[in-house]
Amino acid sequence: MTAVTQEAGRRRTFAVISHPDAGKSTMTEALALHASAISEAGAVHGKAGRRGVTSDWMDMEKARGISITSAALRFEYRGHMFNLVDTPGHADFSEDTYRVLAAVDCAVMLLDAAKGMEPQTLKLFEVCRHRRIPVITFVNKWDRPGREALELLDEIQEKTGLRPTPITWPIGTGGFFHGVIDRVAEQAVRYTRTPGGATKAIETLLTPELATAELGEDWERARDEADLLSAIGSDHDQKAFEAHESTPVLFGAALNNFGVGRLLDAMVDIAPAPAPRPDVKDDPRPLDKPFSGLVFKVQANMDPSHRDRIAFVRVCSGRFERGMVLTHAATGRPFATKYAQSVFGQERATIDEAFPGDVVGLVNATALRPGDTLYDGVPVEFPKIPSFAPEHFWTARCRDSSRAKQFRKGIDQMEAEGVVQVLRSDIRGDQSPVLAAVGPMQFDVVKHRLAGEFNTEIVMDRLDYSLARITDAESAPILARQRGVEVLTRAIDGELLALFSDEWRMRGVLRDHPNLVLKALLADTRG
Repeated sequence: MTAVTQEAGRRRTFAVISHPDAGKSTMTEALALHASAISEAGAVHGKAGRRGVTSDWMDMEKARGISITSAALRFEYRGHMFNLVDTPGHADFSEDTYRVLAAVDCAVMLLDAAKGMEPQTLKLFEVCRHRRIPVITFVNKWDRPGREALELLDEIQEKTGLRPTPITWPIGTGGFFHGVIDRVAEQAVRYTRTPGGATKAIETLLTPELATAELGEDWERARDEADLLSAIGSDHDQKAFEAHESTPVLFGAALNNFGVGRLLDAMVDIAPAPAPRPDVKDDPRPLDKPFSGLVFKVQANMDPSHRDRIAFVRVCSGRFERGMVLTHAATGRPFATKYAQSVFGQERATIDEAFPGDVVGLVNATALRPGDTLYDGVPVEFPKIPSFAPEHFWTARCRDSSRAKQFRKGIDQMEAEGVVQVLRSDIRGDQSPVLAAVGPMQFDVVKHRLAGEFNTEIVMDRLDYSLARITDAESAPILARQRGVEVLTRAIDGELLALFSDEWRMRGVLRDHPNLVLKALLADTRG
Protein backbone atom coordinates (compact mmCIF):
# COMPACT_ATOMS: atom_id res chain seq x y z
CA MET A 1 0.00 0.00 0.00
CA THR A 2 1.42 3.38 -1.02
CA ALA A 3 1.35 6.49 1.17
CA VAL A 4 -1.38 7.94 -1.07
CA THR A 5 -3.67 4.90 -0.87
CA GLN A 6 -3.07 4.68 2.88
CA GLU A 7 -4.14 8.31 3.32
CA ALA A 8 -7.11 7.77 1.01
CA GLY A 9 -8.18 4.81 3.16
CA ARG A 10 -8.71 7.05 6.16
CA ARG A 11 -10.77 9.63 4.23
CA ARG A 12 -14.55 9.83 4.47
CA THR A 13 -16.15 12.25 2.02
CA PHE A 14 -19.90 12.64 2.34
CA ALA A 15 -22.84 14.99 1.95
CA VAL A 16 -25.82 15.63 4.19
CA ILE A 17 -28.99 15.78 2.08
CA SER A 18 -32.70 16.09 2.83
CA HIS A 19 -36.08 17.57 2.02
CA PRO A 20 -36.32 21.23 3.14
CA ASP A 21 -36.77 21.69 6.92
CA ALA A 22 -35.66 18.18 7.84
CA GLY A 23 -32.76 19.67 9.83
CA LYS A 24 -29.86 19.46 7.38
CA SER A 25 -27.93 22.58 8.41
CA THR A 26 -28.52 21.79 12.09
CA MET A 27 -27.11 18.29 11.53
CA THR A 28 -24.05 19.72 9.79
CA GLU A 29 -23.39 21.90 12.84
CA ALA A 30 -23.97 19.00 15.23
CA LEU A 31 -21.50 16.77 13.35
CA ALA A 32 -18.89 19.53 13.46
CA LEU A 33 -19.52 19.98 17.19
CA HIS A 34 -19.08 16.28 17.95
CA ALA A 35 -15.84 16.21 15.98
CA SER A 36 -14.67 19.26 17.99
CA ALA A 37 -14.43 21.31 14.78
CA ILE A 38 -16.55 24.01 16.47
CA SER A 39 -17.14 24.71 20.16
CA GLU A 40 -20.88 25.36 20.01
CA ALA A 41 -23.54 24.35 17.51
CA GLY A 42 -25.69 27.03 15.94
CA ALA A 43 -29.31 26.79 14.88
CA VAL A 44 -31.19 27.87 11.77
CA HIS A 45 -34.13 29.08 13.84
CA GLY A 46 -32.50 29.45 17.24
CA LYS A 47 -33.37 31.22 20.45
CA ALA A 48 -31.91 34.62 21.21
CA GLY A 49 -28.27 34.18 22.15
CA ARG A 50 -27.72 31.00 20.12
CA ARG A 51 -25.71 31.80 17.07
CA GLY A 52 -26.65 30.93 13.48
CA VAL A 53 -25.20 27.96 11.65
CA THR A 54 -21.67 28.36 10.32
CA SER A 55 -22.39 26.90 6.90
CA ASP A 56 -25.14 29.43 6.13
CA TRP A 57 -22.98 32.49 5.48
CA MET A 58 -24.91 34.42 2.83
CA ASP A 59 -27.17 37.25 4.09
CA MET A 60 -30.11 35.76 2.22
CA GLU A 61 -29.55 32.39 3.94
CA LYS A 62 -29.52 34.00 7.37
CA ALA A 63 -32.62 36.08 6.64
CA ARG A 64 -34.73 33.21 5.28
CA GLY A 65 -33.36 30.39 7.45
CA ILE A 66 -32.50 28.19 4.46
CA SER A 67 -29.34 26.87 2.83
CA ILE A 68 -28.68 28.19 -0.67
CA THR A 69 -24.97 27.57 -1.18
CA SER A 70 -22.88 24.53 -0.37
CA ALA A 71 -19.96 24.46 2.03
CA ALA A 72 -17.16 22.05 2.84
CA LEU A 73 -15.89 21.22 6.32
CA ARG A 74 -12.68 19.27 6.94
CA PHE A 75 -12.09 17.70 10.36
CA GLU A 76 -10.52 14.67 12.03
CA TYR A 77 -12.41 12.06 14.05
CA ARG A 78 -11.16 8.73 15.37
CA GLY A 79 -8.01 8.90 13.25
CA HIS A 80 -9.98 9.58 10.05
CA MET A 81 -10.12 12.74 7.95
CA PHE A 82 -13.70 13.79 7.22
CA ASN A 83 -14.75 15.98 4.31
CA LEU A 84 -18.33 16.99 5.03
CA VAL A 85 -19.86 18.73 2.02
CA ASP A 86 -22.98 20.64 3.00
CA THR A 87 -25.64 21.13 0.35
CA PRO A 88 -28.53 23.52 -0.33
CA GLY A 89 -31.65 22.36 1.47
CA HIS A 90 -34.30 24.02 -0.68
CA ALA A 91 -35.72 22.09 -3.63
CA ASP A 92 -35.14 25.08 -5.93
CA PHE A 93 -31.41 24.47 -5.61
CA SER A 94 -31.44 20.73 -6.36
CA GLU A 95 -29.03 21.22 -9.29
CA ASP A 96 -26.35 22.45 -6.88
CA THR A 97 -27.01 19.42 -4.68
CA TYR A 98 -26.50 17.17 -7.72
CA ARG A 99 -23.14 18.82 -8.42
CA VAL A 100 -22.08 18.22 -4.82
CA LEU A 101 -23.08 14.54 -5.03
CA ALA A 102 -20.62 14.19 -7.92
CA ALA A 103 -17.85 14.77 -5.36
CA VAL A 104 -18.78 12.44 -2.49
CA ASP A 105 -18.49 8.72 -1.72
CA CYS A 106 -21.50 8.47 0.61
CA ALA A 107 -24.60 10.43 1.57
CA VAL A 108 -26.44 10.93 4.86
CA MET A 109 -30.18 11.26 4.19
CA LEU A 110 -32.19 13.01 6.88
CA LEU A 111 -35.84 12.09 7.36
CA ASP A 112 -38.24 14.13 9.45
CA ALA A 113 -39.68 11.69 12.04
CA ALA A 114 -43.16 13.12 11.58
CA LYS A 115 -43.18 13.51 7.78
CA GLY A 116 -41.17 10.52 6.60
CA MET A 117 -40.51 10.24 2.87
CA GLU A 118 -41.15 13.65 1.26
CA PRO A 119 -40.97 14.56 -2.47
CA GLN A 120 -37.43 15.98 -2.40
CA THR A 121 -36.28 13.00 -0.31
CA LEU A 122 -37.45 10.61 -3.03
CA LYS A 123 -35.72 12.64 -5.76
CA LEU A 124 -32.46 12.62 -3.81
CA PHE A 125 -32.66 8.88 -3.18
CA GLU A 126 -33.09 8.46 -6.94
CA VAL A 127 -30.09 10.69 -7.71
CA CYS A 128 -27.98 8.65 -5.29
CA ARG A 129 -29.16 5.46 -6.98
CA HIS A 130 -28.23 6.92 -10.39
CA ARG A 131 -24.74 7.84 -9.16
CA ARG A 132 -24.36 4.57 -7.16
CA ILE A 133 -23.80 6.50 -3.92
CA PRO A 134 -24.44 4.47 -0.73
CA VAL A 135 -26.93 6.16 1.62
CA ILE A 136 -27.04 6.16 5.41
CA THR A 137 -30.47 7.27 6.68
CA PHE A 138 -30.84 9.31 9.87
CA VAL A 139 -34.37 9.71 11.22
CA ASN A 140 -34.24 13.19 12.74
CA LYS A 141 -36.43 15.07 15.24
CA TRP A 142 -37.27 11.98 17.30
CA ASP A 143 -37.59 14.33 20.30
CA ARG A 144 -40.87 15.58 18.78
CA PRO A 145 -44.16 13.77 18.19
CA GLY A 146 -43.90 11.67 15.06
CA ARG A 147 -44.71 8.37 13.40
CA GLU A 148 -43.98 4.84 14.50
CA ALA A 149 -40.42 3.68 13.82
CA LEU A 150 -41.50 0.41 12.18
CA GLU A 151 -43.93 2.31 9.96
CA LEU A 152 -41.08 4.56 8.75
CA LEU A 153 -38.96 1.53 7.88
CA ASP A 154 -41.80 0.09 5.81
CA GLU A 155 -42.17 3.38 3.95
CA ILE A 156 -38.45 3.58 3.18
CA GLN A 157 -38.48 0.09 1.65
CA GLU A 158 -41.73 0.59 -0.21
CA LYS A 159 -40.77 3.92 -1.83
CA THR A 160 -37.04 3.44 -2.45
CA GLY A 161 -36.63 -0.31 -2.84
CA LEU A 162 -33.76 -0.18 -0.33
CA ARG A 163 -33.87 -2.56 2.63
CA PRO A 164 -33.61 -0.52 5.87
CA THR A 165 -31.17 -2.03 8.38
CA PRO A 166 -31.28 -0.08 11.66
CA ILE A 167 -27.96 0.35 13.46
CA THR A 168 -29.66 2.10 16.36
CA TRP A 169 -33.24 1.77 17.57
CA PRO A 170 -35.12 4.45 19.55
CA ILE A 171 -36.12 3.95 23.17
CA GLY A 172 -39.38 5.84 23.50
CA THR A 173 -41.85 6.98 20.86
CA GLY A 174 -41.51 10.27 19.01
CA GLY A 175 -41.67 13.13 21.50
CA PHE A 176 -40.62 10.89 24.42
CA PHE A 177 -37.04 10.13 23.40
CA HIS A 178 -34.88 8.55 26.11
CA GLY A 179 -32.06 7.16 24.00
CA VAL A 180 -31.25 4.31 21.64
CA ILE A 181 -30.34 0.66 21.54
CA ASP A 182 -27.02 0.36 19.71
CA ARG A 183 -27.72 -2.86 17.82
CA VAL A 184 -24.07 -3.30 16.77
CA ALA A 185 -22.51 -2.79 20.21
CA GLU A 186 -25.56 -4.41 21.88
CA GLN A 187 -25.95 -1.73 24.52
CA ALA A 188 -28.46 0.92 25.60
CA VAL A 189 -27.52 4.61 25.50
CA ARG A 190 -29.49 7.27 27.36
CA TYR A 191 -29.29 10.90 26.18
CA THR A 192 -29.50 13.95 28.42
CA ARG A 193 -29.92 17.36 26.85
CA THR A 194 -27.51 20.13 27.84
CA PRO A 195 -28.84 23.66 28.55
CA GLY A 196 -29.80 25.32 25.26
CA GLY A 197 -28.86 22.19 23.31
CA ALA A 198 -25.82 23.92 21.80
CA THR A 199 -23.19 21.61 23.29
CA LYS A 200 -22.74 17.83 23.19
CA ALA A 201 -25.54 15.82 24.79
CA ILE A 202 -24.61 13.67 27.78
CA GLU A 203 -24.53 9.96 26.89
CA THR A 204 -24.94 7.32 29.59
CA LEU A 205 -24.53 3.59 28.95
CA LEU A 206 -27.19 1.51 30.68
CA THR A 207 -27.17 -2.16 31.56
CA PRO A 208 -30.41 -4.06 30.76
CA GLU A 209 -31.21 -4.02 34.49
CA LEU A 210 -30.77 -0.23 34.77
CA ALA A 211 -32.70 0.34 31.54
CA THR A 212 -35.60 -1.74 32.88
CA ALA A 213 -35.59 0.12 36.20
CA GLU A 214 -35.28 3.64 34.72
CA LEU A 215 -37.09 3.42 31.37
CA GLY A 216 -39.73 0.79 32.10
CA GLU A 217 -42.20 -0.01 29.31
CA ASP A 218 -40.40 2.14 26.73
CA TRP A 219 -37.27 0.02 27.17
CA GLU A 220 -39.22 -3.25 27.04
CA ARG A 221 -40.97 -2.21 23.86
CA ALA A 222 -37.74 -1.03 22.19
CA ARG A 223 -36.01 -4.30 23.06
CA ASP A 224 -38.88 -6.37 21.67
CA GLU A 225 -38.84 -4.38 18.41
CA ALA A 226 -35.05 -4.73 18.14
CA ASP A 227 -35.41 -8.49 18.59
CA LEU A 228 -38.05 -8.52 15.84
CA LEU A 229 -35.65 -6.71 13.47
CA SER A 230 -33.01 -9.39 14.09
CA ALA A 231 -35.57 -12.14 13.54
CA ILE A 232 -36.58 -10.80 10.10
CA GLY A 233 -32.96 -10.26 9.00
CA SER A 234 -32.82 -6.45 9.17
CA ASP A 235 -29.18 -6.43 10.22
CA HIS A 236 -26.46 -4.40 8.54
CA ASP A 237 -24.88 -6.03 5.48
CA GLN A 238 -21.82 -4.12 4.22
CA LYS A 239 -21.88 -5.54 0.70
CA ALA A 240 -25.59 -4.78 0.26
CA PHE A 241 -25.03 -1.25 1.58
CA GLU A 242 -22.16 -0.50 -0.81
CA ALA A 243 -24.16 -2.02 -3.69
CA HIS A 244 -27.01 0.43 -2.93
CA GLU A 245 -29.36 -2.40 -1.99
CA SER A 246 -29.81 -1.43 1.67
CA THR A 247 -29.61 1.67 3.84
CA PRO A 248 -28.38 1.63 7.46
CA VAL A 249 -30.76 3.63 9.69
CA LEU A 250 -30.08 5.64 12.85
CA PHE A 251 -32.45 7.62 15.07
CA GLY A 252 -31.82 10.90 16.88
CA ALA A 253 -32.40 14.63 17.19
CA ALA A 254 -29.74 16.90 15.69
CA LEU A 255 -30.99 20.04 17.45
CA ASN A 256 -30.29 18.47 20.85
CA ASN A 257 -27.24 16.54 19.57
CA PHE A 258 -28.91 13.17 20.28
CA GLY A 259 -27.46 10.30 18.22
CA VAL A 260 -24.97 12.46 16.32
CA GLY A 261 -21.90 10.78 17.79
CA ARG A 262 -23.28 7.38 16.76
CA LEU A 263 -23.66 8.70 13.20
CA LEU A 264 -20.01 9.79 13.11
CA ASP A 265 -18.98 6.36 14.37
CA ALA A 266 -21.02 4.76 11.60
CA MET A 267 -19.24 6.93 9.03
CA VAL A 268 -15.89 5.62 10.27
CA ASP A 269 -17.02 2.00 10.51
CA ILE A 270 -19.10 1.46 7.38
CA ALA A 271 -18.93 4.47 5.00
CA PRO A 272 -16.75 3.69 1.95
CA ALA A 273 -13.33 5.26 1.50
CA PRO A 274 -12.44 6.92 -1.84
CA ALA A 275 -12.19 4.50 -4.76
CA PRO A 276 -10.76 4.84 -8.30
CA ARG A 277 -12.98 7.19 -10.31
CA PRO A 278 -13.83 6.45 -13.98
CA ASP A 279 -12.56 9.01 -16.51
CA VAL A 280 -14.35 10.04 -19.72
CA LYS A 281 -13.24 6.77 -21.33
CA ASP A 282 -14.76 4.88 -18.38
CA ASP A 283 -11.31 3.75 -17.23
CA PRO A 284 -10.97 3.92 -13.42
CA ARG A 285 -8.20 6.31 -12.41
CA PRO A 286 -6.00 4.54 -9.79
CA LEU A 287 -5.72 6.47 -6.52
CA ASP A 288 -1.91 6.43 -6.57
CA LYS A 289 -1.61 7.94 -10.06
CA PRO A 290 -0.41 11.59 -10.25
CA PHE A 291 -2.79 14.28 -9.04
CA SER A 292 -6.18 14.71 -10.67
CA GLY A 293 -9.23 16.53 -9.38
CA LEU A 294 -12.81 17.42 -10.31
CA VAL A 295 -14.23 20.93 -9.89
CA PHE A 296 -17.75 20.48 -8.52
CA LYS A 297 -18.57 23.94 -7.20
CA VAL A 298 -17.55 27.54 -7.90
CA GLN A 299 -18.47 30.35 -5.52
CA ALA A 300 -17.56 34.02 -5.79
CA ASN A 301 -17.44 36.76 -3.18
CA MET A 302 -17.54 34.52 -0.10
CA ASP A 303 -15.19 37.12 1.37
CA PRO A 304 -16.72 40.52 0.43
CA SER A 305 -13.53 42.38 1.35
CA HIS A 306 -11.49 40.43 -1.22
CA ARG A 307 -14.06 39.82 -3.99
CA ASP A 308 -12.45 36.48 -4.75
CA ARG A 309 -13.68 33.38 -6.50
CA ILE A 310 -13.19 29.89 -5.09
CA ALA A 311 -13.36 26.61 -6.99
CA PHE A 312 -14.08 23.57 -4.81
CA VAL A 313 -12.07 20.60 -6.12
CA ARG A 314 -12.50 16.96 -5.12
CA VAL A 315 -9.12 15.22 -5.18
CA CYS A 316 -9.57 12.04 -7.25
CA SER A 317 -6.02 10.72 -7.36
CA GLY A 318 -2.50 11.46 -6.20
CA ARG A 319 -1.10 13.91 -3.68
CA PHE A 320 -1.96 17.60 -3.89
CA GLU A 321 0.71 20.07 -2.76
CA ARG A 322 -0.03 23.75 -2.43
CA GLY A 323 1.88 25.69 -5.06
CA MET A 324 1.99 22.92 -7.66
CA VAL A 325 1.14 23.95 -11.22
CA LEU A 326 -1.64 21.85 -12.70
CA THR A 327 -3.16 21.62 -16.17
CA HIS A 328 -6.73 22.72 -16.86
CA ALA A 329 -8.10 19.91 -19.05
CA ALA A 330 -10.68 22.10 -20.81
CA THR A 331 -8.10 24.61 -22.11
CA GLY A 332 -4.74 22.87 -21.73
CA ARG A 333 -3.47 25.92 -19.86
CA PRO A 334 -1.46 25.85 -16.62
CA PHE A 335 -3.21 26.62 -13.33
CA ALA A 336 -1.21 27.71 -10.25
CA THR A 337 -2.40 26.58 -6.80
CA LYS A 338 -0.62 29.06 -4.55
CA TYR A 339 -3.81 29.81 -2.60
CA ALA A 340 -5.39 26.52 -1.49
CA GLN A 341 -7.81 26.54 1.42
CA SER A 342 -10.29 24.54 3.43
CA VAL A 343 -13.52 26.54 3.45
CA PHE A 344 -16.55 26.23 5.72
CA GLY A 345 -18.97 29.14 5.53
CA GLN A 346 -16.72 32.19 5.76
CA GLU A 347 -14.10 30.41 7.86
CA ARG A 348 -10.89 29.46 6.05
CA ALA A 349 -7.66 27.59 6.70
CA THR A 350 -4.69 27.05 4.39
CA ILE A 351 -4.22 23.52 3.03
CA ASP A 352 -0.62 22.51 2.24
CA GLU A 353 -1.40 18.98 1.06
CA ALA A 354 -4.41 16.83 0.29
CA PHE A 355 -5.17 13.27 -0.78
CA PRO A 356 -7.97 11.42 -2.64
CA GLY A 357 -11.31 12.27 -1.07
CA ASP A 358 -10.22 15.67 0.22
CA VAL A 359 -11.93 18.87 -0.90
CA VAL A 360 -9.65 21.81 -1.69
CA GLY A 361 -10.79 25.39 -2.25
CA LEU A 362 -8.67 27.07 -4.94
CA VAL A 363 -8.78 30.86 -4.71
CA ASN A 364 -8.85 33.22 -7.72
CA ALA A 365 -10.08 30.41 -9.95
CA THR A 366 -11.51 32.67 -12.66
CA ALA A 367 -11.00 30.12 -15.44
CA LEU A 368 -12.60 27.13 -13.67
CA ARG A 369 -16.20 25.99 -13.93
CA PRO A 370 -18.18 23.12 -12.38
CA GLY A 371 -17.33 19.86 -14.12
CA ASP A 372 -13.77 20.88 -15.09
CA THR A 373 -10.80 18.57 -14.52
CA LEU A 374 -7.35 19.55 -13.22
CA TYR A 375 -4.42 17.16 -13.51
CA ASP A 376 -0.67 16.78 -13.15
CA GLY A 377 1.42 14.91 -15.71
CA VAL A 378 -0.32 12.56 -18.16
CA PRO A 379 -3.64 14.10 -19.35
CA VAL A 380 -6.87 12.83 -17.83
CA GLU A 381 -10.42 14.15 -17.88
CA PHE A 382 -13.45 13.13 -15.84
CA PRO A 383 -17.06 13.17 -17.15
CA LYS A 384 -18.76 16.55 -17.10
CA ILE A 385 -21.47 17.24 -14.56
CA PRO A 386 -24.71 17.48 -16.56
CA SER A 387 -27.10 20.41 -16.24
CA PHE A 388 -30.63 19.98 -14.94
CA ALA A 389 -33.70 20.69 -17.03
CA PRO A 390 -34.85 24.26 -16.30
CA GLU A 391 -38.57 24.86 -15.84
CA HIS A 392 -38.65 28.63 -15.17
CA PHE A 393 -37.52 31.34 -17.57
CA TRP A 394 -37.17 35.07 -16.96
CA THR A 395 -35.49 37.88 -18.86
CA ALA A 396 -33.15 40.19 -16.96
CA ARG A 397 -32.16 43.75 -17.79
CA CYS A 398 -30.27 46.48 -16.01
CA ARG A 399 -32.43 49.18 -14.40
CA ASP A 400 -29.68 51.81 -14.85
CA SER A 401 -28.04 51.70 -18.30
CA SER A 402 -24.87 53.28 -16.86
CA ARG A 403 -24.33 50.02 -14.92
CA ALA A 404 -24.43 47.87 -18.10
CA LYS A 405 -20.81 46.73 -17.73
CA GLN A 406 -21.39 45.61 -14.11
CA PHE A 407 -24.63 43.93 -15.18
CA ARG A 408 -22.89 41.82 -17.85
CA LYS A 409 -20.09 40.95 -15.41
CA GLY A 410 -22.60 39.89 -12.76
CA ILE A 411 -24.63 37.75 -15.18
CA ASP A 412 -21.44 36.07 -16.42
CA GLN A 413 -20.51 35.35 -12.79
CA MET A 414 -23.90 33.77 -12.01
CA GLU A 415 -23.58 31.61 -15.13
CA ALA A 416 -20.02 30.49 -14.31
CA GLU A 417 -21.07 29.44 -10.79
CA GLY A 418 -24.12 27.58 -12.08
CA VAL A 419 -26.55 29.76 -10.11
CA VAL A 420 -28.70 29.92 -13.26
CA GLN A 421 -28.33 28.93 -16.89
CA VAL A 422 -27.93 31.93 -19.19
CA LEU A 423 -29.54 31.76 -22.65
CA ARG A 424 -28.90 34.26 -25.42
CA SER A 425 -30.08 35.04 -28.94
CA ASP A 426 -29.30 37.65 -31.60
CA ILE A 427 -32.80 39.07 -31.22
CA ARG A 428 -32.61 39.60 -27.44
CA GLY A 429 -28.94 40.61 -27.30
CA ASP A 430 -26.66 40.79 -24.27
CA GLN A 431 -28.69 43.57 -22.70
CA SER A 432 -31.63 41.22 -22.03
CA PRO A 433 -30.48 37.61 -21.58
CA VAL A 434 -32.88 34.84 -20.61
CA LEU A 435 -32.18 33.24 -17.24
CA ALA A 436 -33.26 29.61 -16.89
CA ALA A 437 -33.65 27.87 -13.52
CA VAL A 438 -34.94 24.71 -11.86
CA GLY A 439 -36.74 26.72 -9.16
CA PRO A 440 -37.93 30.37 -8.96
CA MET A 441 -35.89 31.13 -5.84
CA GLN A 442 -32.75 30.99 -8.00
CA PHE A 443 -33.88 34.28 -9.57
CA ASP A 444 -34.12 35.85 -6.11
CA VAL A 445 -30.49 34.86 -5.52
CA VAL A 446 -29.42 36.48 -8.81
CA LYS A 447 -31.27 39.69 -7.98
CA HIS A 448 -29.90 39.74 -4.42
CA ARG A 449 -26.29 39.07 -5.43
CA LEU A 450 -26.20 41.53 -8.34
CA ALA A 451 -27.46 44.25 -6.00
CA GLY A 452 -25.09 43.36 -3.16
CA GLU A 453 -21.94 42.32 -5.04
CA PHE A 454 -22.14 44.36 -8.25
CA ASN A 455 -24.21 47.34 -7.05
CA THR A 456 -26.61 46.72 -9.91
CA GLU A 457 -30.40 46.72 -9.69
CA ILE A 458 -32.10 44.53 -12.28
CA VAL A 459 -35.62 44.23 -13.66
CA MET A 460 -36.91 40.73 -14.38
CA ASP A 461 -39.86 39.64 -16.53
CA ARG A 462 -41.34 36.16 -16.62
CA LEU A 463 -41.51 34.33 -19.95
CA ASP A 464 -44.37 31.96 -20.73
CA TYR A 465 -42.20 28.85 -21.14
CA SER A 466 -42.01 25.80 -18.91
CA LEU A 467 -40.10 23.22 -20.95
CA ALA A 468 -36.65 23.08 -22.58
CA ARG A 469 -35.18 20.57 -25.03
CA ILE A 470 -31.75 20.32 -26.66
CA THR A 471 -31.95 20.70 -30.43
CA ASP A 472 -29.51 21.09 -33.35
CA ALA A 473 -28.68 23.62 -36.06
CA GLU A 474 -30.87 21.88 -38.67
CA SER A 475 -33.97 21.80 -36.45
CA ALA A 476 -33.53 25.30 -35.01
CA PRO A 477 -34.91 27.32 -38.00
CA ILE A 478 -38.02 25.13 -38.18
CA LEU A 479 -38.63 25.42 -34.45
CA ALA A 480 -38.12 29.20 -34.49
CA ARG A 481 -41.07 29.53 -36.90
CA GLN A 482 -43.47 27.70 -34.59
CA ARG A 483 -45.94 29.50 -32.35
CA GLY A 484 -45.09 29.29 -28.62
CA VAL A 485 -41.49 28.20 -29.30
CA GLU A 486 -38.19 30.05 -29.03
CA VAL A 487 -34.65 28.79 -29.71
CA LEU A 488 -31.75 30.22 -27.71
CA THR A 489 -28.08 29.38 -27.20
CA ARG A 490 -26.88 28.29 -23.76
CA ALA A 491 -23.89 30.50 -23.06
CA ILE A 492 -21.83 28.07 -21.02
CA ASP A 493 -21.53 25.31 -23.64
CA GLY A 494 -23.11 26.60 -26.87
CA GLU A 495 -25.98 24.09 -26.79
CA LEU A 496 -29.15 25.11 -28.65
CA LEU A 497 -32.21 24.95 -26.39
CA ALA A 498 -35.76 25.03 -27.70
CA LEU A 499 -38.20 26.51 -25.21
CA PHE A 500 -41.87 25.50 -25.28
CA SER A 501 -44.87 26.97 -23.52
CA ASP A 502 -45.84 23.50 -22.29
CA GLU A 503 -45.58 19.80 -23.05
CA TRP A 504 -48.68 19.84 -25.27
CA ARG A 505 -47.15 22.49 -27.49
CA MET A 506 -43.99 20.41 -27.88
CA ARG A 507 -46.00 17.30 -28.78
CA GLY A 508 -47.99 19.29 -31.32
CA VAL A 509 -44.83 20.55 -33.03
CA LEU A 510 -43.40 17.01 -33.09
CA ARG A 511 -46.61 15.71 -34.61
CA ASP A 512 -46.25 18.17 -37.51
CA HIS A 513 -42.45 17.77 -37.78
CA PRO A 514 -41.57 14.25 -36.55
CA ASN A 515 -37.91 14.44 -37.65
CA LEU A 516 -36.96 17.34 -35.37
CA VAL A 517 -34.15 16.76 -32.87
CA LEU A 518 -35.46 17.34 -29.32
CA LYS A 519 -33.47 15.70 -26.51
CA ALA A 520 -34.48 15.79 -22.86
CA LEU A 521 -32.14 17.25 -20.24
CA LEU A 522 -31.19 15.54 -16.99
CA ALA A 523 -33.88 15.17 -14.31
CA ASP A 524 -36.73 15.88 -16.69
CA THR A 525 -39.40 13.20 -16.25
CA ARG A 526 -41.79 14.46 -18.90
CA GLY A 527 -40.36 12.41 -21.78
